[in-house]
Formats: sequence, C-alpha cells, structure tokens
Amino acid sequence: MTDTKTLIADSQRYIANTYSRYPLVLVRGQGCKVWSNDGREYLDFVAGLAVCNLGHCHPKVVQAIHDQSRKLIHVSNFYHIEPQIELAKLLCEGSFGDRVFFCNSGAEANEAAIKLAKKYAKDNGRGERFEIITMERSFHGRTMATISATGQDKFRKGFDPLLPGFKYVPFNDMETLLRAVTPHTCAIMVEPIQGEGGVHCPSDGYLQDLRELCHERGILLIFDEVQVGMGRTGRLFAHEHDGVYPDIMTLAKSLAGGVPIGAMVATEEVAKSFSPGTHASTFGGNPLATAAGLAAISALLEDGILESCTRVGNQFFSRLMDFKGKYPFIKEVRGRGLIIGMELEFDGSQIVIRCMEEGFLINCTMGNVLRFLPPLIVTPEEVDKLVGVLDGIFGEIGEGAGS
Repeated sequence: MTDTKTLIADSQRYIANTYSRYPLVLVRGQGCKVWSNDGREYLDFVAGLAVCNLGHCHPKVVQAIHDQSRKLIHVSNFYHIEPQIELAKLLCEGSFGDRVFFCNSGAEANEAAIKLAKKYAKDNGRGERFEIITMERSFHGRTMATISATGQDKFRKGFDPLLPGFKYVPFNDMETLLRAVTPHTCAIMVEPIQGEGGVHCPSDGYLQDLRELCHERGILLIFDEVQVGMGRTGRLFAHEHDGVYPDIMTLAKSLAGGVPIGAMVATEEVAKSFSPGTHASTFGGNPLATAAGLAAISALLEDGILESCTRVGNQFFSRLMDFKGKYPFIKEVRGRGLIIGMELEFDGSQIVIRCMEEGFLINCTMGNVLRFLPPLIVTPEEVDKLVGVLDGIFGEIGEGAGS
C-alpha cells in the first residue's frame, strides 16, 4: 500500500490545484463512517457535501450499480433508456413537474434551467425578457453561466467579463426584489435554503411572496434544490415546507446516492420550449446513473429516512442551540432537518481541523459558519458524540478567551 505522504505528494504534483485539501486520503466508507488509508475511522458530518444522504455505500445503491454495470453502462440518448424513463416518472410523480432533463451535475442542471427560462421567454413573444434575478450569497455552480448567476464575488473573481443578464438582490428582502424586477426580467432563481452561503433559511412567507410575484408578472420561478433537495430537510424537496411550487427545479448531489447525476424538472408548459436539438448531454441520464437514482429514491422513501431526518435534525439543532446560550462567540444557529449552520464570531477553519483530529469531519463555509451535513441515516448517538467533542473544543476556546 502506498503511504499517505507519497499519495499526497503525487496528488499535489499531478492534480490541478483547485482545492485546498486536508491531509487525509479516504479509501473506504460505510454508513456514516469513513476510513483513511492509514486505517483511522471518522464520523462523517460532511457526506460529500450533501451527496451521500443515504450514507456511504448504501446496499441498495451498491446492488443497483452492480446489477446495471453487468447489463448496460452507457448508450446514447439517441435511444430510449429504461432506468432513465423510470427515474423521470418517479421524479414527476413525486413533484410538481411534468418533464425531466438529465445531466451530470448541479451546475449543468442550473445551466439547463437558465437556458430554458430564456428560451421560454423568446418562444412566448417576450424577446425583451432575458434577465434573471438571483440572490446575494447564492451559489449555483462553477460554469460561466452559473458563476454569473452566483451572488458571491469570491466565485466570480478573475473571470470577467461575466455573462450579462443577471441581477443580485438580498435573500429574504421582497422590497429590494420588487424594485429589481423590470420588463426585462424572465426568471427569479433562488435556493429554498442557501447552503454554501451560510445556511440561511427563508423567512415566513418569503417563498409564497416570490410565487405570487412571479405569477402576477408572468415570470418563471426557479428553485435550486441541488443541495437541499432529496430529503435533506426532512421533506423530499425543501420547498414543500412552504407549500409553494416552482416552474423549474434543479437537482443533483444526492439524487443517485453518490453517482454523478443532475436533473432539471419543469412543468409541461415551460418544458415544451426544449425541443430536439435545443439542449443535450452525452452522459446525462445514462443507464448506470439512473439505475442508482432509482435505488436511492426508493431507499429514501421506503426506509423511514425522512422521518428520521426530521427527528434527529431537531435533536441536533436543539443541542447546538444550547451552545448558543453557553458560549457567547456563537452568533446564530440556523437550519432545517439535517442541514444546520452555526455562525461564529471568528474564523471556523481551526475548529474543522480540531474535529478532524478527534475523528469527526465537518465543514466551514463563508469563513465563519460551521456547516453540518451528515447522512440522513445518522443516529442520535452519533450526533451526541460530535456534540460532546464540540463542547470540549468550545470550552477550550472560552477558557483561552478568558485568560
């Protein structure tokens, strides 16, 4: 077995330097646990950034991949693909949607949504409508169109000129949004919970107000559910908590239990603007990925995972809220289900490292927001273990601040 030092040196030598990686080489996963190549065990509260909602190597997904890989891995979308058809049907029957376009990632799903919104406006005699309003702190992907849609300067820096036709307004601010809408607006694109932006939830009535505004003005409403969809909040889709539905929804991450896939779901009225030749993806909806997706959704809906996500998420949130009263440097705890953010008064990167030293993987976003994204199968006992470690780390910080 190649030693860790050599592996990391080869990684730094041969792989594009686009990630600030921790000095870990993960080689195996099962449930909520992962193991490094030196045999050390970690409880994973990152879950591949909300990809492994079912945990690592869920048996139903593994079996589906195994079975499909022995039958058919890839064919062109020139032909009908059985598991693709079945997955599209399952998504439509479980959502507001009527049609699904499959691709390979969240960025590609959002690209498809952007293209469809613009094409729909043109097809309906609204050629002057080309602008899409998105939110400050949003994150929609890393392609040129999706970084142009993303409302964070750090992702756009160095890539000017960006694509025209995007405006940014504050999340949860209807007054500013109303002023931003013009006769050129074709769509509003929003994450029902801003994940990468620091786990910001919609205020009461905000998504309903967006829906009403879009209906009144003939504007399309796009929900980016790439991170918060597929059960992460305790419902299959995060917008279900607010009782509203978009015209277009994007999915990816956990849709196929860890296999790369993306999907754009739309109503029949809107989807008809995508006719043959207007958009495509070579690997999108291939047999292997969609077979894994069928297994992942079936497990999510049949195994009581959504109910567990809500129950354990409430417990986790409550325990973290207890810390807010105990440690004055905790500014706020936010979230729903098993996407939870804890905002600190200082940089949180060292807490991530300290947790790693104790055998727990967590994430920090926006510099000072600890983000917790465990698999939805995480147990109360596993949550308690992390809470205990955090309590010890926070206690050390509190003692240091008081000395």
